[in-house]
Amino acid sequence: MFASNALIGLREGLEAALVVVILVAFLVKTDRRWALRYVWIGVGAAVALSVAVAAGLTLGSRELPESVEETVTGAASLIAVGFVTAMIFWMRATARSVAGDLTGRLGRAVDIGPWAVALVGFLGVGREGLETALFVFASVQAAGEGSSAPLLGWAVGLLAAVALGLAIYQGAVRIDLAKFFRWTGVVLVFVAAGILAYAVHELQEAGWLPGEDSMAFDVTSTIAEDSWFATLVRGMFNLRPAMAVLPVVAWFAYVVPVLVLFLRPNRVQNVTPEASAAAGRADTDAPTTPAQVK
Repeated sequence: MFASNALIGLREGLEAALVVVILVAFLVKTDRRWALRYVWIGVGAAVALSVAVAAGLTLGSRELPESVEETVTGAASLIAVGFVTAMIFWMRATARSVAGDLTGRLGRAVDIGPWAVALVGFLGVGREGLETALFVFASVQAAGEGSSAPLLGWAVGLLAAVALGLAIYQGAVRIDLAKFFRWTGVVLVFVAAGILAYAVHELQEAGWLPGEDSMAFDVTSTIAEDSWFATLVRGMFNLRPAMAVLPVVAWFAYVVPVLVLFLRPNRVQNVTPEASAAAGRADTDAPTTPAQVK
């Protein structure tokens, strides 16, 4: 669970960090530094809300009866899979124009007032934060009580994302964001499939879905549940040595079509950078990458 959650923290954290980099650099470049405090107020509120949601789900579910806890965990895991799926496809489609869109919104918000600026910061970071909260909750539940690996992995990934965001803002690091989001998106497809399989398993245990005792395979006689290999596969893909038919079917039914759709050529990428920038202009030319904001 450490590696998969570190990836989630890195991916989601970097998206949020890039939002902040774009907004801050835009305000500095256009000499509107007075609005920076309101961006940070919005960002802080989004982070606080995300932490509160994650803590509320994790702590609150422990007080519920077992069958209700399994239902809540299964439902939250399904929502997390939906959010992550939407996120990877949204980033795939809008990676080239996201900076222009953000600076366009911020430029309009500056004209409206300080709290409109705070709202842009809140919405820009809040979506990634809520997605991460749900995904981390599902991973913590899947890991079982007593395991700190998901939280530790998330923290490491998030810290790495913050460091990368600062380095990008300072111009110390330049990375190919299109390739980064593409390949981390591929890995996240497999991670999301594992969370989906876990959600199906939890809903089976809660009695909402049938087939809990219909096993697809059971190789526990060859691969022990606590072996390093089983732990690695479970941590990355949520596949276990013994699994029922329905979770396995759900895993493959998600991975195959989503991976095919995600890896197909993106026609949107034919849009020129100049066209993307023009679409996102506010009071000044809107950039298409964080580096161009500076």
